[in-house]
Parts: sequence; C-alpha cells; structure tokens
Amino acid sequence: MGAQVNFVQAINQAMHDAMADDPSVLLLGEDVADEEGGGVVKVTAGLSSAFGTDRVRSTPITEEAIIGAAVGSALVGKRPIAEIMLMNFLTVGMDQIVNHAAKLRFMSGGQTNVPMTIRTMTGAGGGAGGQHTDMLEAWFAHIAGIKVVAPSTPADAYGLLRSCIEDDDPCLFVENMPTYWTTGEAPVTGTRIPLGKASVVTEGSDVTIISYARTMMEAGGATKALSESGISAELIDLRTIAPFDLETILTSVRKTKRALIVHEAVTPFGVGAEIAARISEELFHELAAPVQRVGSSFNAVPYAQSLEEAHLPSIQQIVDAAKKTLA
Repeated sequence: MGAQVNFVQAINQAMHDAMADDPSVLLLGEDVADEEGGGVVKVTAGLSSAFGTDRVRSTPITEEAIIGAAVGSALVGKRPIAEIMLMNFLTVGMDQIVNHAAKLRFMSGGQTNVPMTIRTMTGAGGGAGGQHTDMLEAWFAHIAGIKVVAPSTPADAYGLLRSCIEDDDPCLFVENMPTYWTTGEAPVTGTRIPLGKASVVTEGSDVTIISYARTMMEAGGATKALSESGISAELIDLRTIAPFDLETILTSVRKTKRALIVHEAVTPFGVGAEIAARISEELFHELAAPVQRVGSSFNAVPYAQSLEEAHLPSIQQIVDAAKKTLA
C-alpha cells in the first residue's frame, strides 16, 4: 500500500500547490488564515503562513460579501477560492452566485469569464442538524454556467480541485464533512483530473450503479454484497455532477441493461432524476427494467442519531434497489 492521506490533507495540498504555481490564486473565507485557526476543521491551515494574508484572507461572517469579492477579483484577473463554511450558507450568497458568477459570461457575449472556485462542506452523519448538512448540489447543477464537483476519494479531491481552480468558469467544489478524515491513496503532486469525466471503479455485467461523493462508500459496500450474491454490478463514480459524463454512463448501461443512481441528497427532484431521465431518453428500448433511484428521505436532516441514520441511504437499500432491476 502506498502513502495514505485524508481529504483535509489532500484539499489543503491542492490549494497549496495551486497557489505556489500561480500567483493569481487567492483564498478568502471565514477564519481561513492561521491567525484565526486555519479554518473550522483546519483545511486551510498553514496557507496564510506560506503565502501571506494578502492572498489568504479571513473575512467577516458574510457569505454574500465573500462571493461578491471573489466575483470581483475574478473579473480583474485573479483566480479566487471562496470558502463558504457550510453548504446551507450558500443560500445567503445565491444572488451573487446565480445572477453574477454564473451569468456574466453569457451576458457579456463570451467576453468576460469568472474563473472562481467555491469550496463548501456539508453532509449528514455527525449530528449537525438540518441547517448545516443539506446536499444542495442539484440546485446549482440546474444553473447554466457553473460546474459542480463532488469527489469521493482524497486523490480525486486533489486532482479535481486543481482542475476547478484552473477552469475559466465558476466551479462549486462540494466537500463531505463526515468523510474528511477518511484516508485513501495519496495524490501525485500536480495531477489534474478532467472535469466532466466519470470513473468506472468496478466493472460488472448485470446492473450499473452510479454515485458520487460520500455515498460511493455505501455503493461500494452494496457492490460487494451483490457480488457475494452472484450479481455483477458495475460501479461508476460521477465525480463531476455538472456537466456529468453521459457517455460513460450510457456505455455501461448499454452493457448491463439496468441502472441505479445513488446519492445522499433527498430523492425527489435530485441529480438522480436527471440522470434517470437521460438514460430513459437514450436507451428506452434497450433497458431490461425501469431505472431506479436511492437517496435520502424527503425531510429536513434530523438531529437525533437514530433518525439521521434512518434518513440516509443504506447499503441494504442499494442492494434491494439493484435486485429490483433484476426481478
């Protein structure tokens, strides 16, 4: 086994390397500088000491101003990384994200681009309650002009974040708080993972399971359980939600004739609905069963641990949904 790192280390290293390579990269957000602790979970620790507080700036608690400052700096040639502590708090900066960052390229006839990255963390499982743990990626995937990325391994987090920072359009980089200290293979320094390209993690022939971010862990567990039952599941890690890799998905589903999409966000109106619709439109006459979806229950994330566990998708739910496509 090679060197292992966790998500916090991989994301920190990606920002460090990007700032070292490009003086136009800067970071701003609440408590991101070392004087304020290097971030609420230390993701930005050491960066202000390495690059100075001119490039790593702790801000007041005002998400709209953080995003607005990032948009403005991007328009004058910088590549800002704006940290919004929690995904729920993106709602405060929605005007700046939707009406400015995402639309300026369109409204300028392609003459103006906004090369900024918004990093945010979220995810249920730690008892943080309904106002701190929503998965809202479908909101932003619905907005033309912004890319949405959600890694499932530390190495992917490094490579995808490097690509986001170098992209000429705004990118939303979603980090899952309960998996921050999960370890995985260390990234190769300088690696970039192309945005919009999925990864086939496990090859199979009976059913295609498509997931991303934290639920890749449950999907991986379900793939193993299905294999023990004699069912060969192909597991795809989406990695980029918008734009998602339709070609890889269709190639897999053409082979297996069955598809299941798994995500932590609530099931109704989610990313899984869009992927299911595209599969059905493209492969309707080739499918052996209706496309299935597994997500969290349609309610605010509960605080009590027992209810929170019941809210989230489980390995058994994924196994049952995959077997339903084979019934």
